[in-house]
Amino acid sequence: MQQIAVIGSGTMGNGIAHVFAQYGHHVSLIDINSGSLEKALSTISKNLERQLAKGLIDENTKAQALANITTYTNIEEGVKNAELAVEAASENVELKLNIFRQLDQLCGQDTILATNTSSISITRIAAVTSRPQKVIGMHFMNPVPVMKLVEVIRGYSTSDEVTEKIMSLAGKLDKEPVEVNDYPGFSANRILMPMINEAVYCIFEGVAGVEETDTVMKLGMAHPMGPLQLADFIGLDVCLSILRVLQEGFGNPKYAPCPLLINMVTAGHLGVKSGKGFYDYSHGGKELIVAETFRK
Repeated sequence: MQQIAVIGSGTMGNGIAHVFAQYGHHVSLIDINSGSLEKALSTISKNLERQLAKGLIDENTKAQALANITTYTNIEEGVKNAELAVEAASENVELKLNIFRQLDQLCGQDTILATNTSSISITRIAAVTSRPQKVIGMHFMNPVPVMKLVEVIRGYSTSDEVTEKIMSLAGKLDKEPVEVNDYPGFSANRILMPMINEAVYCIFEGVAGVEETDTVMKLGMAHPMGPLQLADFIGLDVCLSILRVLQEGFGNPKYAPCPLLINMVTAGHLGVKSGKGFYDYSHGGKELIVAETFRK
C-alpha cells in the first residue's frame, strides 16, 4: 500500500501521518480546519527534527517524509486514490460513524477503512458501511512515532485477508502489531483504564496522595509514568469516556468511573490539554495539585 489517507490532524492523526510518510508512503492528511493542518505539519517537522538530532534518521529521510505528505480540507479529494484510509478523529461515536459513511461512499471498493479508536466498537462502525469485511481497528499508541504497539482490532466481519494485510503493514512501519478481537476497551484499555480508575479512587478515598500513588507504580511496578500522570496525558475526558464504554458494554459496576474523575472532567480539569488535571501544566511544568480540593 502506497497511498494512505489519514482523516484528522490532531495529536494522533499527525503522528500516524508522520510514521507512514517516514516509511515511504504517500499520505493525504485531511482535516476540515486548515489551521489544524498547518499546526500538524509544524508538529511533524519538529518531531522529525528530534529524530534527526538523536541520530534515528538522516536529513534525506526527514525531507522525503515531509515531501510525502499532502494536506486537504476536502475529504473527497483527499481519499480519492487511497488504498487505506485511517480515521483519527475525536473519540466521538456519531462523528466517527458519519466519517465512515462518507468514506464508504467516496473510497474505491478495494480500499480498507481503519479507525484509530481507543474504545468504540469496530463492528458498530463497520455496520454503517457496505464493506464490513474491509473495516478494521488500527489503534496506535501516543506518541505514535515513539511507541511500538499497534493494536489491530478485528470487527465481527473483518476478513482474514484484511487483518493479515494490516498486521503486515504495521510491521513494516517498525511497529509491533498485536491482533485482538472487538470487545469493549479491546485489550489495552480494558487493562489500563480500570488501573487508572483505581488510582483515582486511591486519591478520592484518601489512601495516598497523587505523587505518592504515581511513585508507587513507577518504583514498585517499573512503570515509566504513574497512572495519574498518564491519565493527564491521555486526557481525563478520554479516560472517562472509555470507562463509560466499558461500563455500558459489560454492564459490570467494577468499571464505573470514580466520582472524582467525573467531577474533574465536569470542572474542565482534563489534564495536559487544559493545563490542569492531577498535575499543573499551566506554566510548562508539572506541579502537584492538592487533590483534596476535588474530593468534596
